[in-house]
Amino acid sequence: MYASRKAKIILVTSKKSNDKLNLSVGNTSVQEIAYWRKHNRLHGWMEELWRKKGNEGEFNTEELLLELIDIVNLEKAILKNELPMTEGFFFGGDSYEDYEEHYMTDDLKFVKEARQAINEGDDVIYNSWW
Repeated sequence: MYASRKAKIILVTSKKSNDKLNLSVGNTSVQEIAYWRKHNRLHGWMEELWRKKGNEGEFNTEELLLELIDIVNLEKAILKNELPMTEGFFFGGDSYEDYEEHYMTDDLKFVKEARQAINEGDDVIYNSWW
């Protein structure tokens, strides 16, 4: 499971026929901002969000665009230890065992970086595969 920051690259060109600048969005630059291994509860929270946004089917290799309100709600769930229990053979044990020692710090670091990326105009994407 990972999250990435997609920065839009703005191309600026000028035409001699007028003095206005033309702005166009070109390709994107992708930077990984978080990586989790077997964090079943975070994945369950993301899957619930994906479904709330109208998606159906298997939540595997699906990109989930995170908005600022999603990050705010995720932070609340982290701080209140309200990430949902999620089962699956690929997860192993419950990620709340030793949560504060292993995952909470990384989760809150992700929240901070995601909030900054969104505030700077970038997209934040969650993705996973198993």
